[in-house]
Amino acid sequence: MESTQNDFWQNTQKAGETMRQMEDLKKEVKEVEKLEKKIEDILDFMKFASGKKDRAEVEKEIKKQEKNFLELERKTFFDQKYDKNDAIISIYSGAGGVDAQDWAEMILRMYLYWAEKNNFKSRLSNETRGQEAGIKNATLEIIGAYAYGSLRSEVGTHRLVRLSPFNADNLRQTSFALVEVMPVISEREEEKINPQDLKVDVFRSQGAGGQSVNTTDSAVRITHIPSGIQVTCQNERSQFQNKEQALKILRSRLHQKRLEEIEKKKREIKGEVSSAEWGSQIRSYVLHPYKMVKDHRTKVETSQTEKVLAGDLEEFIEGYLRSFKK
Repeated sequence: MESTQNDFWQNTQKAGETMRQMEDLKKEVKEVEKLEKKIEDILDFMKFASGKKDRAEVEKEIKKQEKNFLELERKTFFDQKYDKNDAIISIYSGAGGVDAQDWAEMILRMYLYWAEKNNFKSRLSNETRGQEAGIKNATLEIIGAYAYGSLRSEVGTHRLVRLSPFNADNLRQTSFALVEVMPVISEREEEKINPQDLKVDVFRSQGAGGQSVNTTDSAVRITHIPSGIQVTCQNERSQFQNKEQALKILRSRLHQKRLEEIEKKKREIKGEVSSAEWGSQIRSYVLHPYKMVKDHRTKVETSQTEKVLAGDLEEFIEGYLRSFKK
């Protein structure tokens, strides 16, 4: 067993990741054993159940265990290589001016709410605010088991239709925001970076202020010279932490770029043409003249727009996972 080796703790990052994986597996085994025991108890109770009260109690317990079973079933959908990893979400405002920047910030809050509701930790690595309102872009890390597996359903263009709060005539406005989701890739797993390929710039952070504001030149911008990929991190407390976080994001971006190049070659062989237009949205959020959120890939939809924007994304995530599995 890897954890019993004498040199196991020499690499603390690798050891920490291994221990977390072990704890996740132990937790899953306990959940399965607990469900099996509950089912056995229900079957035993049903043998002696009589009268409406007993039957009602059995039905109530069965519904409860059905929910637990569906939670376990959902984990079988996570069969991609990095599904168990933490996730990095990048959000970019698109067509729509100030409304689009406001929409990008609404999406950022939506994922922060989702993380909180599902007991994930979240960390904002970088944020570029708009001059009037909202954000131009932001990078967010979601930390927890199956974070990437859940959030890969969110990749693509998100479209908002509403009465504009930034328009004097209160006209209907359509705005777009692009969401990228990448797994957090550790150096030992995949993308090893040659330090000679990096250009590191340090500058003064322009954070939101308060206790977290940086008073020194602690923000870090890393440029990967061969690919031209540029990553900025300014929300950590020290230059070292910002650099480590930026490298983490860079590894994920390089991994994503490599996958995109593979997919591009596949499409060229098949003769497929992919559209990068804003019109190719994956999900629409309509707040006027009616209320509806609809996923155009899975056809899952709901009129509970407030709940969705408050982080209630489970119906859309599960719908995507089920369709992807099929």
